[in-house]
Amino acid sequence: MVRPTLSTDSSAPSSISADVLVVGVRPGSDGAPATIAQPATTPFSALDDLDLAAIGATGAKDQLVRIPAVGVDAASIALIGLGTGTDAAAYRSAAGSAVRQLPHAASIALALPTDTDALVEAALEGAALGAYAFTRHKGAGTTGPARGDQRVTVLAPAAATDAAVRPAIVADAASLVRDLVNTAAGDLGPQDVADVATGLASDLPLTVEVLDEQALEEQGFGGILGVGRGSARPPRLVVVRYAPESATKHLALVGKGITFDSGGLSLKPAASMLGMKTDMTGAATVLAATVAAARLGLDVRVTAWLALAENMPSGTATRPGDVLTLKNGKTVEVTNTDAEGRLVLGDGMAAASLETPDAIVDVATLTGAQVVALGDRTTGLMGSDDLVAKLRAVAEGVSEPIWPMPLPEELDARLASDVADMVNATVGNPAGGMLLAGKFLERFVGEGIPWAHLDIAGPSEHKGGGYGWLGKGATGVMVRTLIALAEDLQSE
Repeated sequence: MVRPTLSTDSSAPSSISADVLVVGVRPGSDGAPATIAQPATTPFSALDDLDLAAIGATGAKDQLVRIPAVGVDAASIALIGLGTGTDAAAYRSAAGSAVRQLPHAASIALALPTDTDALVEAALEGAALGAYAFTRHKGAGTTGPARGDQRVTVLAPAAATDAAVRPAIVADAASLVRDLVNTAAGDLGPQDVADVATGLASDLPLTVEVLDEQALEEQGFGGILGVGRGSARPPRLVVVRYAPESATKHLALVGKGITFDSGGLSLKPAASMLGMKTDMTGAATVLAATVAAARLGLDVRVTAWLALAENMPSGTATRPGDVLTLKNGKTVEVTNTDAEGRLVLGDGMAAASLETPDAIVDVATLTGAQVVALGDRTTGLMGSDDLVAKLRAVAEGVSEPIWPMPLPEELDARLASDVADMVNATVGNPAGGMLLAGKFLERFVGEGIPWAHLDIAGPSEHKGGGYGWLGKGATGVMVRTLIALAEDLQSE
């Protein structure tokens, strides 16, 4: 992963030496022209005579207009649209958008109206998120921005040497998810993810346990084994633990980690198979959130369960109609091998429940129905009422769109099997697919344990043009929400 060097500075905008000085533009109201938004430090008059309308600067979100330097020490000026928002979300987005659109600038100074610590932190976080670039698979002859060499300074009323610590850790967590998800599936099988987790733990107060196929068999993880048995690369369950001695709360995070999903014997069409390297986003997310908790030194116990398998067709693959016994002893008739995520999650959630944590949150690119219902940017949320409410609040606090969905009792009847305790899918009946998956997962939560399910099938990947700090590819969605949830739990 790459990240710019982040800092704050209380100097006047005109005296900052940088390749680009970024200044905010606010749209006018009721037909009035756009205006320059005064930076948070000292009054800024260098652009007083600039005709914003003449250069097309409207103040709209994500609009960036580059102009020559006028009355400043910086080599050039960029005007970034702020939109109408004045909260942390607006400045996170504006800072991230500016940095994302200035990939070749070696140094950037953000002179925005960041006049509080919260707004400064949001701008720093946005800048770090916006600088993300994935270059692992680029060839030797490829030229591109050296994002890791960038320096980004946020102007603030009072500079603080530690202001960038948390924003950098949060951005690193999102970048870790994006790096793992963007990596080609041929280079990232279940054991490779386990190796990444082990490597990350080497310098942090984390312990990592890796269960191979023999251990999974001995310990009754029939769902993970059943999904992974068709692949030449065997499945793994990776358990990453952060357990500070003083912690009184325990958060369990369970992530779907299908490193590639062909659909198994219920084979996907070719077009639907493309991009299925992203089906391990849930596992990457819970890993990154746990690493961030350790780096931040949070006073809360966090355990991540990465349920890892590659879903492939072969002579050893699970067949439609086979019955699997999951970790809690419940049996599942596999009616669709392409509804595999809930099988590995069931094992992970049952195992997490044995430790009776204060909350279980599972994260998964689980259903196409989520995309149909909520689109590409809003996460589906289900589970226990109190935990759902808490997650919704923390997600909104970090500006990650989320929406609660019901778990209707009448869907239980559709999970009935003639030969097992339940089926994993109702073939031919797609109604309420996101909710049906939630009802399936509900059966693997220990009694009385608060639980929430995050279906990130749509928001996990951005396929269009950039907006805010986000470019094309993996998004790292929900990792910032999980970090905020852990911070919230430590304060209870």
